[in-house]
Amino acid sequence: MSFKIASSPHQRVKRTTGQVMRLVIYAGIPGLALQTWFFGWGAVIHFAIASATVIVTEAAILEMRKKNFEVAIKDCSALLTAFLIAISIPPFAPWWITVIGSFFAIAVVKQLYGGLGFNLFNPAMAAYVMLLVSFPVQMSTWAIPQSLSQFPQTFADSVSIIFTGFSADGYSIEQLRTHIDGYTMATPLDAIKTGVSQGLTVTEAMQSSVFAHGLGVGWLWINLAYLLGGIYLLKTKVINWHIPFGLMGGIASVSLFFYLMDDGLYASPLFHLLSGGLMMGAFFIATDPVSASTTNKGRIIFGFGIGAWVYIIRTWGGYPDAIAFAVLIMNMAVPLIDYYTRPRTYGHNTEHKKTIIAKRRKGAKTDGRS
Repeated sequence: MSFKIASSPHQRVKRTTGQVMRLVIYAGIPGLALQTWFFGWGAVIHFAIASATVIVTEAAILEMRKKNFEVAIKDCSALLTAFLIAISIPPFAPWWITVIGSFFAIAVVKQLYGGLGFNLFNPAMAAYVMLLVSFPVQMSTWAIPQSLSQFPQTFADSVSIIFTGFSADGYSIEQLRTHIDGYTMATPLDAIKTGVSQGLTVTEAMQSSVFAHGLGVGWLWINLAYLLGGIYLLKTKVINWHIPFGLMGGIASVSLFFYLMDDGLYASPLFHLLSGGLMMGAFFIATDPVSASTTNKGRIIFGFGIGAWVYIIRTWGGYPDAIAFAVLIMNMAVPLIDYYTRPRTYGHNTEHKKTIIAKRRKGAKTDGRS
């Protein structure tokens, strides 16, 4: 009887790259659905735009590189990048914002470094930061939650604003933002940051209508939906627990420290955990297998570092949310983290080796004196 031994790594659950990427997208559908429920159809429309852009861009570049673009496109990694970009940008962002960001993510951040598996940074987050720095006005105009809006956004409104800059009734995005109440407003993170900078306490800043029971209207449920999707990814072993738990532990511990120091100046850990894109970042962005740490201990450090940086930038930085910046900062630290968290080689006894080296040195010194 002969046995056929498979090469390492020995995975019990065999999945192709395409299957893994599709599972991640499926897990994000509840979050996308609630974003659509609370903020209109913008995220869905941007996902369609981003998907078309990344597919065309990847196919064109791979064709120029004489690579098989059909196989690369079928792995769905580009579609996952499109999904992350679409759910990260404001629903009122113009169509060309999505096209520029999607092209940058694939052409520059991914393919310029050699394609899937060689990129140093998370493509979607690098694209988001590029857009935020280059187009701050378009990237900071968030829609008001539908439940608070006097003018609920229809699908026609979303399509019209994204492609023409005007609502279906003929109002420009500038008019909607500055003259018409109930169409755009600050996010909960932005409201806290602005209120504290104006001398208000956190409690006073939370008197805004965008808050309910100390948490942001809509954002609470969106974060819970991405948490649900993250649990599904953990359950199906698409990701492991180290990075998400490290990230949540990082922001929770740092925010708790400052909250206990002065709860009038600093928001609670629960607020930070369930605001902005924290859960999306913890389970869908930071867990990118290419740009994240590769050791279990390193993943915990990597996640904790992201959580700490998110809190630092949210509290003292120039931007209300900070997932993208924190992920890119820790992406740069991955080689160092992996170097110092490499697992010990099987069968290698470090203490025994040190003892042998010490004895040899002692013997050499003795021989030298004789």
